[in-house]
Amino acid sequence: MLASLANAWRIPELRTKLIFTMAMIVIYRFGSHIPVPGVDIGAVQNFINQGSAGVLGFLNLFSGGALTRFAVFALGIMPYITASIILQLLTMAFPALKELAREGEAGQRKITQYTRYLTVILALAQSVGYTVLFRQQGAIPEMTPLNFYEIVITLTAGTTLLMFIGELISQRGIGNGISLLIFASIVSGLIPGIIKMRTMDIITILIIVAIGIIVIMSIVLVQEGQRRIPIQYAKRQIGRRMTSGGSTYLPLSINMAGVIPVIFASSVLMLLPTIAQFFPNESIQNIANGWMRPSGPLFLFLEAIFIIGFTYFYTAVQFDPIERANDLKKYGGFIPGIRPGKPTAIYLDKVLTRLTLPGALFLAAIAVLPNIMIAAFNVPFYFGGTSILIVVGVALQTMKQMESQLLMRHYEGFLK
Repeated sequence: MLASLANAWRIPELRTKLIFTMAMIVIYRFGSHIPVPGVDIGAVQNFINQGSAGVLGFLNLFSGGALTRFAVFALGIMPYITASIILQLLTMAFPALKELAREGEAGQRKITQYTRYLTVILALAQSVGYTVLFRQQGAIPEMTPLNFYEIVITLTAGTTLLMFIGELISQRGIGNGISLLIFASIVSGLIPGIIKMRTMDIITILIIVAIGIIVIMSIVLVQEGQRRIPIQYAKRQIGRRMTSGGSTYLPLSINMAGVIPVIFASSVLMLLPTIAQFFPNESIQNIANGWMRPSGPLFLFLEAIFIIGFTYFYTAVQFDPIERANDLKKYGGFIPGIRPGKPTAIYLDKVLTRLTLPGALFLAAIAVLPNIMIAAFNVPFYFGGTSILIVVGVALQTMKQMESQLLMRHYEGFLK
């Protein structure tokens, strides 16, 4: 591992990407510590800490603690993720957007542009909601029109800047920028959480550490698991040259969707509780902080259902059996024992459906079961299965991208 990191640092192009990625993450963490003007930070921290197991504690985790400080990046990157979910659902529902998505790079740029516009709208609405909420809690002593607009514009601009930083990391750095920002947010709360564990007895700490190790090993095992479909290519004549047939395989991952379903499910489940926080009605607050808290039974049940649904949805978006079958037929490839064309598409769809089920159930189990264990042991911070899935999944994806860069230059990769 250390040798691979040293090799990566020796490559000028890869070194530049690593430095750029780290610089962007430093800027993100710096902005997470700059409070919005006109806010009583102590009152904000007291309000969030009182409901640290509730929705605000969960949102604070994904903002890297910026919400506790009511910082410039207090909204985090969640409005962008929510906007991406909405656009992907609309793409499946409206033929015009579906055709736009099939236009290749030009169509994808247009959809990305729509996602940015929707992100700004969602961030603006969420900024207004947070400002009203913290005003009700006495965290904003003087609410003048100028102060109100200043806070709302600052929070909206912070999310817009984060969206820009994430896209820059994806283009010029290493890994997926949005995922890395979420990764940095979650990891930033790990050290304070470990410090809080000093109040727990040694047996409980050992049990939690053992659960964490088992969960991480299981995630790596499933994320790397594949079903390899054998592909045979017939001899073809291209111009005057006869190409020889060969055999290869089509890799189908057990969890083709990665950590995206977990992020999507968390974002969707945060919408209703977040809206509920803006209403002072006691019954609504009891539902939001009771049943819909991140370790509550209703939240965990809905999270498992949403993760399974989003796993199938995102897998269908990524892998089209009909398109893949047509590509195989076009280039003279076929699956032994399966006729080219429609029968191949049916076979691939059948295999993929059966393969996605255990992957979806695994994601749901990993996201839910550690949360139940953490609630049972009264862990004084939130770092459940969802957080572990995102951290390990993003780390694996980033390492794979770095590994491909190393292998291009005849170095050994991270994953042997």
